[in-house]
Amino acid sequence: MNISRLKALLGATALTIVAAGAAQAGGFSRGTADTDILFEEGNAARAGVTVVAPNRTRDSYSGGIPASGFENPTYVIPSVAAKYKVNDAFACALTYTTPFGGHSDYTGLRINGALVGFDPTSLTGSSEQEFLTHEFGGTCSYGVDVGKGRFSLLGGLFYQSLDFEQWVGGPTRPLKFSLQDGQVGYRVGAAYEIKEIALRAQVMYRSATDIDATGDLSFTSNGAVLGPATGWGKFPQSFEAKVQSGIAPGWLAYGSVKWTDWSVMDVINYKTPLSPANQTLNFFWQDGWTVTGGVAHAFTESFAGTASVTWDRGVGTGHDISTDTWTFGIGGSYKPNSNVEIRGGLGLLYIAAGSQDFRQVGPGTDVPSPGIYTAESDIGYAGSLSLAVKW
Repeated sequence: MNISRLKALLGATALTIVAAGAAQAGGFSRGTADTDILFEEGNAARAGVTVVAPNRTRDSYSGGIPASGFENPTYVIPSVAAKYKVNDAFACALTYTTPFGGHSDYTGLRINGALVGFDPTSLTGSSEQEFLTHEFGGTCSYGVDVGKGRFSLLGGLFYQSLDFEQWVGGPTRPLKFSLQDGQVGYRVGAAYEIKEIALRAQVMYRSATDIDATGDLSFTSNGAVLGPATGWGKFPQSFEAKVQSGIAPGWLAYGSVKWTDWSVMDVINYKTPLSPANQTLNFFWQDGWTVTGGVAHAFTESFAGTASVTWDRGVGTGHDISTDTWTFGIGGSYKPNSNVEIRGGLGLLYIAAGSQDFRQVGPGTDVPSPGIYTAESDIGYAGSLSLAVKW
């Protein structure tokens, strides 16, 4: 069995699978910190990018009136990681990615053929809203030999920033609502490896982080500030279990299960000069579950390939459209020499049909409104490319 190639190829489509699977389901999940670099031999650095095109649309409004032009625009997920081996037992890695993000654009929304340009279900007349988080982390591992393998403890801290922007007031977009925040969290985990059979079992917990953001409400036309704004809520904790093992000469199977506590995202609270009393963005999500399974094969000393399937349970409960997503991924790993590796992957997303069946009528208050928006099943795409160097 070509163990070194099998171990190397597992990440060949990791970014694609994780990011593409989270394109619509799984709440606002996007990238995952590349802490797997801690299992590389020696010192290593890896940088990559994933591009996801969800192609999610709205197809009808308010009981079947034709709708079109809504967008969840294409987004990019960067990933950078560098590992330094202190000694045979201890190593640390620095990582960067964008773990959460969302972007809804109603500026092209048409209802029954007429351009509307904003969300009719929004109390603020939102025409577009976008947010992005950046995570800068440091994670270390300490390993000892146990039986035929090696047991490692993992742990570290991360800093997560938040940038949120929302354009409100209808299709003319007269006002812009902006918030910024930064919080510290932690991750802890454990792993057990038997290198002779390419076995690795790993668990990782990532803590929740609070949202305690400040910003302002301003005029879109000239940037003049109307006054300060605040927002508060919580990003979820998560727990993931992963396993891989050689199953035949040149073949490896792998799988993972991830739970994300999206039920903490019931409402996001905020205040602006135009809404001095508490206001909310209503979600009322359920927890997310992501399950991945795949196989990998080393074709030669330099080239390996992998194929996988991911199911991500939609977190929506009818207050928005966040449905199940299935992702089918393929990828490859090319290693021109022992110190350089190029990885790439493609993902095909199947996003299940769904409907929004509640309308917001006040802060934290929705009323039943079956089929206020509906979406037929959609097909999305994703691709990833990364480069790793070892020394």
